[in-house]
Amino acid sequence: MIPLFEHYPLIKDKIPYVSLAEIPTPVEKLSRLGRDLGLDHLYIKRDDKSGRLFGGNKLRKLEFILGHVLRTSAKEVLTFGFAGSNHALSTAVHAKELGLRSISMLMPQLNALYVRRNLLMSYYCGAELHQYRNDKTLKIGTAYQLLRHKLKYGSFPQVIPSGGSSTLGITGYVNAAFELKEQIMKGQIPEPDCIYVALGTTGTVAGLKIGLKAAGIKSRVIPVRVIDKRYVAEKTLFDLISETVAFLRSLDPSFPRVELSARDIGIVDSFLGKGYARFTREGMEALTRMEKLEGIKLDGTYTGKTLAALFDDAVKNNLRDKVILFWNTYNSIDFSDAISAVDYHDLPRCFHRYFEEEVQPLDRIPERI
Repeated sequence: MIPLFEHYPLIKDKIPYVSLAEIPTPVEKLSRLGRDLGLDHLYIKRDDKSGRLFGGNKLRKLEFILGHVLRTSAKEVLTFGFAGSNHALSTAVHAKELGLRSISMLMPQLNALYVRRNLLMSYYCGAELHQYRNDKTLKIGTAYQLLRHKLKYGSFPQVIPSGGSSTLGITGYVNAAFELKEQIMKGQIPEPDCIYVALGTTGTVAGLKIGLKAAGIKSRVIPVRVIDKRYVAEKTLFDLISETVAFLRSLDPSFPRVELSARDIGIVDSFLGKGYARFTREGMEALTRMEKLEGIKLDGTYTGKTLAALFDDAVKNNLRDKVILFWNTYNSIDFSDAISAVDYHDLPRCFHRYFEEEVQPLDRIPERI
């Protein structure tokens, strides 16, 4: 039984859940990287190993979201992201595992090697892929696809918000905080002073902030922005936290009345660079050092920028003598064999350019940084 359900059995009885993840994910000490940074107590939470088929942070959310879908008559799910979306891919992978069809409504992004891999894997998993130029055409396209699938299959697809950042999805990271508490109590890691984590659609950060408070852990979550403010503002995070706490208390009134002020949000904005999925030199340097010293792969869109923020604080001596936890939200499961025989020409034509155009320069030369 997952830790949240052990602490709050009423929630277990009332909330949908399907076991998909390999949890608890390990916590490991980053001894070599820690020495390099002058940090004696640097750890990593390996959510990159969360899945058998595809890891990363999205799977914790999907356990609750897809659990809900299985309770409905829906046979399809529809979700959103940019062309290389890890969330859209994770949805496609795990929907297929549960016998559901998936539809990915995608927006264009700057090219990168992971975009190619994720598109091929989404296609391999049978996802129906669509790309739209902007927010307006995406909204129109979503309405069209919902109606089209209703007429074709007799029911509307279940809509999953971007990043799985709904009250159900966020509950997955409330549980992750209770999982961390158990690891602390078992002596696998001291209670962290700071937890660095990427801030995308806010669900992971919201869940951790709620769960840590509810579990009585004093760790400070440091969310590092990796997506533009026009998509996610501080108010977005604050509202999702409030909605999720109200949701959990409606299921079990004994769940703590977690209250966070605007000062508790504390988003770090200075490592986004020129925008979402635009790699930065600081981010690529950070991920290169992580792979060289610890053999752990990160990405230039989310985790590299987050680690760069941690590096900056280490250089400024803000972390000396503190216990630091880096929460790895990336996927480390290798699916290259699965996509080796997929021809990108089989994808809708609008995606061909990601295979025919150059990737961004920093994606080609990490070894030179």
